[in-house]
Amino acid sequence: MTASDGGTFPHTPVLLERIVELFTPTLEGSGKVLVDATLGMGGHSAALLARFPELTLVGLDRDTDALGIAGERLAPFGDRIHLVHTVYDELPAAVASVGIDAVDGVLFDLGVSSLQLDRAERGFAYSKDAPLDMRMDRTAGPTAADVLAEYDERALRRIFTVYGEEKLAARYARAIVARRTERPFERSADLVEVLTAATPVAVQRQGHPAKRVFQALRIEVNQELAVLERAIPAALDALRVGGRIVVEAYQSLEDRIVKRALAERTRSSAPAGLPVELPEHRPTFTAVVKGAELADEAERAANPRATPVRLRAAERIRK
Repeated sequence: MTASDGGTFPHTPVLLERIVELFTPTLEGSGKVLVDATLGMGGHSAALLARFPELTLVGLDRDTDALGIAGERLAPFGDRIHLVHTVYDELPAAVASVGIDAVDGVLFDLGVSSLQLDRAERGFAYSKDAPLDMRMDRTAGPTAADVLAEYDERALRRIFTVYGEEKLAARYARAIVARRTERPFERSADLVEVLTAATPVAVQRQGHPAKRVFQALRIEVNQELAVLERAIPAALDALRVGGRIVVEAYQSLEDRIVKRALAERTRSSAPAGLPVELPEHRPTFTAVVKGAELADEAERAANPRATPVRLRAAERIRK
């Protein structure tokens, strides 16, 4: 079984070889620890555990279905793996819970997972009729149906605008509020029908009218951006000197948060105008890649889910 096999685990991890390459300088040797903060089905982790035979993995995921699949996939690695059911902003507590105080690598593969998209009953995909759930952790929190039932028009407009960057946010919010007075939204097809009816024909030709609204609802239900804003600094703090963080983001809102967090650690904190930079003002991290790397044409052709990816990486150079 390989990390991207199409048999038992039909999933191709994005930028797999590049991620292995980026982690090689810091994960070779004994006593090394990697946190896969978004374990999913374990594709990246399986490849890294195979490549670095002395590596210990701490795998985090809020999705119990994903943890079950990853646990099966990674079982051959025995006591080298520790899987934790948690949200990734709880990374420090998760690492401490398995007796580890610092790590050598942290990987984030952000956004909705292939597992969540491909299982229609999860309600993430606007192309598949299903209950409006969208929770990454189905053991806790409100569903997308709850958001549509309870948020007022102004709140709906805000999340569609901010999290979906949707130009028709106001129109969609009005249509949803008007429709729910007749009966509540329970299934994705109900929502798609209302959004389509509220979208001018000319706009429909530019793309599916539900795409950005579904993205916004998913982000709101799972508080993805708020969690990410806490998680990246926590991950940076957990790294030993020489340790690396690698982040794959798939939409601009995530990537901006990652870019900002890494920029704060890779630039001097010295006030402008100082003639000499004091040691305490020197950056604690250095960028490993220039800007954000994209998947090449071959990978995009072989794995369409790699098309929007933006990869950033940094290495800790001092405490």
